[in-house]
Amino acid sequence: MRKLFKIALVAGGLLFAGNIVSAQQKIAYINSSDLIKSMPEVVNADKQLETFKASLDSDGKTMYTEYQNKVQAFQTAEKTLSDAMKEAKVNEIQDLQKRIEDFQKKASEDFEKKRSELYDPILKKAEDAVKVVAKEKGYAYVFDTTQPGIVYFDGGINIMSDVKAKLGLK
Repeated sequence: MRKLFKIALVAGGLLFAGNIVSAQQKIAYINSSDLIKSMPEVVNADKQLETFKASLDSDGKTMYTEYQNKVQAFQTAEKTLSDAMKEAKVNEIQDLQKRIEDFQKKASEDFEKKRSELYDPILKKAEDAVKVVAKEKGYAYVFDTTQPGIVYFDGGINIMSDVKAKLGLK
């Protein structure tokens, strides 16, 4: 009986010691949005994205102007056109309208692809720097304060300056 009591006491002690060790894990936080904004690569990516968007907008405006001109020309000449010509002009305008809709869809897809192409490496670089700092400093958890899901936040260690230093930012 006494031996069983000692075994239970030792097992309980080990369990308690394990809980103490896991309770001492370090927790940190970072605002990834602020980190990303502070990276110089973002300025270049923003400029490239603006230029790309302006190009897409210009092409879209050209197509829309052509559409407006055709509609206006049709409305002006509608009374003098034969039924066959009216039908041909209506089909031409509808085809142009479909091309504009297709262009808008493709432009949106191309814009998202370009954004991903420009920002994915930046996000990966920031994420890698956070992981390196977390390992170096011994943090078990790093929370991102810009992401939803943190119900309560009190304390922790802000690692923004360490990550910026790792990225060579001021």
